[in-house]
Amino acid sequence: MELIRKREVWDPFNLLNDLQTDINRVFNRSLTRENSWVRNFNPAVEIDEEKDKFLVHTDLPGLKKEDLEISVKGNLLTIQGERKNKSEKRSEGYHYSECSYGSFSRSVELPAEVIADKVNATYKNGVLEIVLPKSENAQKKQIDIKVE
Repeated sequence: MELIRKREVWDPFNLLNDLQTDINRVFNRSLTRENSWVRNFNPAVEIDEEKDKFLVHTDLPGLKKEDLEISVKGNLLTIQGERKNKSEKRSEGYHYSECSYGSFSRSVELPAEVIADKVNATYKNGVLEIVLPKSENAQKKQIDIKVE
């Protein structure tokens, strides 16, 4: 059996897409006084919906409870905080870091309204867990069908 190679077709839109990705990467970074590139801290959020509540998990390693603020308005959850950079200076030798620092704010619109007074948050081992009970209006109600 003979191997048939797929011919690559030149597509200018792929090149433009690559260029757009590179430009976005440059503008999403900031230049510090030391003229080195740093990445902003932007934690990932995971949301699971259950029958009567939403569960939100966010990885926030290295933060303290005092560094975090959570607020809920209607169905909008906002998590804010700051991951502070260690301000130690290295006089000589090799230093390499891929850690991200800075202020962050994540707002997530939930698919249903929650009861803000009953929201519960726990922070353990660098993971923030938020339990958001759904309001009575947001919960699905089973409707019985009558047969006549």
